[in-house]
Amino acid sequence: MTATAPWIERQSLALLSQQGHAWLLQGPSGLGQYELATSMVSAWLCESATALSDGACGHCGSCHALSVHTHADLMVLMPETILLELGWPLSEKAQSEIDNKTRKPSKEIRIEAMRDAIEFSQRTNARGKGKAVLVFPAERMNHVTANALLKTLEEPPGDVKFVLATEAAHQLLPTIRSRCLIHTMAWPSETEAVQWLETQSVTKDDAVALLKAAGGRPDEVLKQRNLGQSMQWWSKFPKAMLAGDASYCSDLPASEVIDALQKLCHDLLMLQTQATLRYFNEADLPKLKVSSAQLTAWFKRLSQAAKTSEHPFNAGLMLEALCTEAREVLNSSS
Repeated sequence: MTATAPWIERQSLALLSQQGHAWLLQGPSGLGQYELATSMVSAWLCESATALSDGACGHCGSCHALSVHTHADLMVLMPETILLELGWPLSEKAQSEIDNKTRKPSKEIRIEAMRDAIEFSQRTNARGKGKAVLVFPAERMNHVTANALLKTLEEPPGDVKFVLATEAAHQLLPTIRSRCLIHTMAWPSETEAVQWLETQSVTKDDAVALLKAAGGRPDEVLKQRNLGQSMQWWSKFPKAMLAGDASYCSDLPASEVIDALQKLCHDLLMLQTQATLRYFNEADLPKLKVSSAQLTAWFKRLSQAAKTSEHPFNAGLMLEALCTEAREVLNSSS
């Protein structure tokens, strides 16, 4: 189990000291929105007398039930794909439909799940510490689902608290945002992030390099590490793309390849204007003759490709096309 990062603990204790029945945790991906949300929920439901000032005890029956994802007073609203990824159980009906292959796991928070959550919020709590509803990622609610939640947020039952976590707050309905207390995620310092990553079995050199490649977001570092990326992988990526070598990133999802290409394009633009590089070391970037206009146009095309990267018609062909285009752009002359 991943240890809670110290900057997440600090934020959790600060938020627990405040009153409010609904929180919206917002910020870029990789800053620990889900971890902060679960930390708050754990403390709300913990049976320790000091949970709201010291955080969840981690030892009581409530904490154990939450750790094994079976807490009777917690409703988790997530897309089914993320529920499966994080080890949360699906509803019996949803599990049966997916097992029988009548449909695939949903990538949105389904209206049926929201209706279950509304019914859950109106029931009496089971363990005497109230109830909690965790919504993540909140931007995966469509308008119908969000509107179903809105009435409960406006008139919440007395003992239920909500925490919504999002990486795209601008996609939420303004009426949802206005019903919540808003917390913007804090960024850890590089030193603190590197020290914590070392406790997660990331070497110091990899932690420093991957933290830079992840734009300073520690959770993204763990994601990159789990996908097989390292300091060496990132240092060799620019030259692999200069050669259009699709095999170099064939093990990555298309969305991750596009993200890496966008970072490369960004830093090449920064290099041309002698600005500070954000993701790569200058020594790893090839000397190019491509113009800023060509790089800017390429970045726009990558942004467009990112919109369909989670469901490409053919992932292999998409990867080949991305790497071929990278080679053509990087080898072009202004």
